[in-house]
Amino acid sequence: MVRIANRQELLDNASSQNNRMVREIVLDAFEALFDAIDPKKITESGVKLNNDFLCIEGKKFDLTHYKKIIVVGGGKASGSMAEALEEILGNYINDGLIVVPQGTSEKYKTKKIEIFEASHPIPDNNSVRGAKKILSLIKKANENDLVICLFSGGGSSLLALPRNSISLRDKKKVTDMLLRCGATINEINAVRKHISAFKGGQLAKAAYPATVVGLLLSDVLGDPLDVIASGPTVPDSTTFRDAISILKKYEIWEKAPTTVKKILMNGEIGLIEENPKKGSYVFQRVSNIVLGNNRLACKTTIDALKKHGLKTLFLTSFMEGEAREFGTMLGAIAREISVSGNPLPPPVGIVVGGETTVTVTGSGKGGRNQEIALSAALRIEGIDDAVIASISTDGIDGPTNAAGALVDGETIKRSRQLKLDAIEYLKNNDSYSFFSRVGGLILTGPTGTNVNDITIVTVAKCQ
Repeated sequence: MVRIANRQELLDNASSQNNRMVREIVLDAFEALFDAIDPKKITESGVKLNNDFLCIEGKKFDLTHYKKIIVVGGGKASGSMAEALEEILGNYINDGLIVVPQGTSEKYKTKKIEIFEASHPIPDNNSVRGAKKILSLIKKANENDLVICLFSGGGSSLLALPRNSISLRDKKKVTDMLLRCGATINEINAVRKHISAFKGGQLAKAAYPATVVGLLLSDVLGDPLDVIASGPTVPDSTTFRDAISILKKYEIWEKAPTTVKKILMNGEIGLIEENPKKGSYVFQRVSNIVLGNNRLACKTTIDALKKHGLKTLFLTSFMEGEAREFGTMLGAIAREISVSGNPLPPPVGIVVGGETTVTVTGSGKGGRNQEIALSAALRIEGIDDAVIASISTDGIDGPTNAAGALVDGETIKRSRQLKLDAIEYLKNNDSYSFFSRVGGLILTGPTGTNVNDITIVTVAKCQ
């Protein structure tokens, strides 16, 4: 079970006994959340073997009809999913390959399914090798075989096979520019799909005419199947023209590598075939099933807060937009609860899920959840009973070792005592440095899963 590594430090940093108790409620809720979204548990819950039938969310597959069963995939949660699937299916599995983040392969105990490591969030040569190995494996499948694909957040960078003349270096450059400019995950993946030879339904095309079952853990708002891991087994709803428009929208087009622009322009005028769309023959024998998502994470967090006697409100699982603006809004909600008891009187816990973005204009270090927390702290200064905490469920918030951060009504006061200007840190996108000095970083290490972000807003007087 994932634990908050610096839990005691976060509790000891409380400004009062009541504040400590509220912090404990929030940290308990996060730990309950991590337990519920464990990808192995989710897979075991959603995938069953009944005699010779593989049963998944109401769908049944008679395993006696298949000569071979091959398991492939990639993502932060895919290793645990593969481990669970191998325990469920055992000797039914003939072969497989899963690509996981570098440094994590030893965590997973599989016999039939090879675990292969690659880089995240920027792809490396192993990302290319992993994608090629998977394509080579499934191209051997025929109409009598079953290919089970396990995908989760992180799959886009872990399985990177640049299209045609595009080099990995050029693909990495475009990905990095998109990550830094504030593009949404949907927009990033729309571009990725059109500079890739693996994503956007192309894996399903390579596996045809085999039966394909995609098992997905969603890290995308609303669970659009073609965006999760850039949709290797899903019809692509975007086009080359969409990819060009996104790069132009964020003023990246002129800076993009020539090879990338050439491929996208050739695709736009029909010189390169579009990714397979809805209705294509390649999807006739394909089923895609979402096993877990951010909404599940939000509901679990709500249940944990209720156990501590808080009135609760599940606000949304569609949180998006600029992180600092969202933090400002959440801080304002906490202040409103404290002043007027609206929308709920204390003790109250509000849960929000989704994924914001950060438009990087400064030279500091941080992540979207730390930026949410810092901007919220500026709005709840002086509110004794308020605690706001925001985390990324993969345990890695931006290019830092923190999952997110926790703030209260005393956070800004403490920063002033240290002669730190919170607003300047926010302007410089340097939330990590701020919390490293003031306290409040939430540390879990990589969790092995990803279902977006969770923010908890609490205003509570504990008994």
